[in-house]
Amino acid sequence: MGLIKAAVEAAGSTLHDQWKDYIRCEDLGNDILMKKMSTPNGIISKDSAIQVSPGQVAVIFQSGKILDATAEEGIYTFDESSSPTFFAGQFGDVFKEMWNRFTYNGGVSKEQAVFFINAKEIIDNKFGTPAPVPFQDWSHPIPNQMTNSLTPLRVDVKCFGKYTFKISDPCIFMSQIAGTADEYKKDTLNEQMRTEVISAFQKVLNELGTVNHKVPVLELPSRTDEIKKVMEEGVYDQAIRDRGLTIVGFAIESVTLDDESQTKIDNYELSANSFMQKGTLTGAYAQAVQDAANNEAGVMNGMMGVGMVGMASGGMIQGAVNNQTPGTTIPVDPFAQPVAAAGVVAGTEAAPEATPEVAEEPKEEAPKEEAPAGTKVCPKCGAENDGNFCTKCGEKLD
Repeated sequence: MGLIKAAVEAAGSTLHDQWKDYIRCEDLGNDILMKKMSTPNGIISKDSAIQVSPGQVAVIFQSGKILDATAEEGIYTFDESSSPTFFAGQFGDVFKEMWNRFTYNGGVSKEQAVFFINAKEIIDNKFGTPAPVPFQDWSHPIPNQMTNSLTPLRVDVKCFGKYTFKISDPCIFMSQIAGTADEYKKDTLNEQMRTEVISAFQKVLNELGTVNHKVPVLELPSRTDEIKKVMEEGVYDQAIRDRGLTIVGFAIESVTLDDESQTKIDNYELSANSFMQKGTLTGAYAQAVQDAANNEAGVMNGMMGVGMVGMASGGMIQGAVNNQTPGTTIPVDPFAQPVAAAGVVAGTEAAPEATPEVAEEPKEEAPKEEAPAGTKVCPKCGAENDGNFCTKCGEKLD
């Protein structure tokens, strides 16, 4: 009543002809989780051969009871007189437990079959959150002035990705899900698995948003290892384990914010940039005021730089500095003084009104007195002389 492992070369030798029946299962692929194989009459005769391929588990049933099982690849000879061998590899203890307690009541007497279970990793299973999931985003903290602390920005995200799983306990898988079906496909389980994976993932998101992790929302796709670790430590996939299954891989392919959450982050970053800009300009304005006081060329030349900083700030600096330092007064920009009256700058005296000009009548010039006869007038300095040279400047006279 057990399996005896045959020699490897027996499959291609003359011993092959001595086997009453040869039972094997083609590769189960990625879609079939379990498949039932038997002989035409439902009886596995003594000395029949059973082939177990890589990635398969073979469980032998008789009248609703486990006779033997193996997860080790090879060719086995069925012998009812022998005791169960349990060439099981990693499932040794599981198979022994199955043999002791696993039965299906009402089975037909002497009905025998081999159930081949897919032991490979089942890949390419997609999941996605049907509705946005809340997440505490610590990459955009909000200061709380009342408690002097930070709180995360609440956003709603949609996540899409893939996961892989494998059958970790054939006993539980058959008793809880597959039973003794002729064939059990992944499609039968897909929808339930997807629902349970999303439920586990939401619990993981809640944990990643705590102060112990503080994972930024847009970095979730790169935190695959951390997500898997949190899921295992919190046993958030317990419902999946209860079916004899285990999640092996978990990958997030994309994270999408809903419109409201995206607006929140945009406004947050806009406000943060504005605050940083005001802080930078405030420092520049304060430095300009200090430089103006130390300017050797004069305060007015220094204040010209202050005015340029003030104009560059777009009027934000005065309020920013006064808000930052209560009681501090910023010097007034000399180029932006208020006007007290039309055409008059405040703090200056009004110019006197202009008197209309009256055209003066031309005055008659008095007749010049002619020099006495024999007197010479110097053409250079205009002095009167009697000789040939000017007695005042020495110019030669004609």
